[in-house]
Amino acid sequence: MSHGADAAAGAPSFSQSVEHSIDKKYRKSLWRPFIAGIKRYKLISPGDKIAVCMSGGKDSALMAKLFQALLGRTEFPFEAVFLVMDPGYNAENRGKVVSNAARLGIPAEIFDADIFDIAARSDGSPCYLCARMRRGHLYKAARDRGCNKIALGHHFNDVVETILMGLLHGAQVQTMMPKLRSKNFPGMELIRPMYRVREDDIISWVRCNGLEFIRCACRFTENCETCEGEGGGARADVKRLIRDLKLRYPDVERHIFSGVNMVNLNTVLGYKLNGEEHSFLDDYDRG
Repeated sequence: MSHGADAAAGAPSFSQSVEHSIDKKYRKSLWRPFIAGIKRYKLISPGDKIAVCMSGGKDSALMAKLFQALLGRTEFPFEAVFLVMDPGYNAENRGKVVSNAARLGIPAEIFDADIFDIAARSDGSPCYLCARMRRGHLYKAARDRGCNKIALGHHFNDVVETILMGLLHGAQVQTMMPKLRSKNFPGMELIRPMYRVREDDIISWVRCNGLEFIRCACRFTENCETCEGEGGGARADVKRLIRDLKLRYPDVERHIFSGVNMVNLNTVLGYKLNGEEHSFLDDYDRG
């Protein structure tokens, strides 16, 4: 894609200045956690072809730029394609997605799906159905292009919020995993390379570069077209709860995250493994 008139005049293009900000100002807060997550959880292997999935929001846009930088530096030879699924955006939001990709120098391929229309007609939870359908469409589009992995832009704060939501709403200790094998698409895997990147640092990068992104922009939230609105729902409530807790306990996010990284099974009443329930009583009498 064209870098614009500024590049033609010899000045750095906008996409190049964005890349420079990642490499310099945000190297410690964005690049290093990105690389640390990939290495810690073994997210990329030699020969992978990864579909970098862009939603139109800030998180996946940053992920795409990080992948572009990684392609030129990694010791693991891999390929990447940049996919944007339009689940039924209005014309304004679709235009914003396309123009952002062009400004950022991302060779994004956009494909259409009618997810919003189907979800809106659902008698159940439209958000749950939408999420499941999005995932399926992304897997299929990636597989059709010869990919074996899809990369999503969930970050550190998404993980922490998921842990707390599981406790408060699901009565269970669970987390958003850094990688998952697909049950419906054999041979396909989902990875989350932004697992250790914090949202505050993403927002700082967005503001530093004067970027604007859409949020969900579905039929139920079309009035939330900027990246920083919180909206409603359980996740927004948990986000506000964590923000309040941080006023008294500044390290609360790190502690919640660490809590599921080293679960001491000797101090829990029970756990489930591969669908089978286990109790501390199972081995208690053996000492």
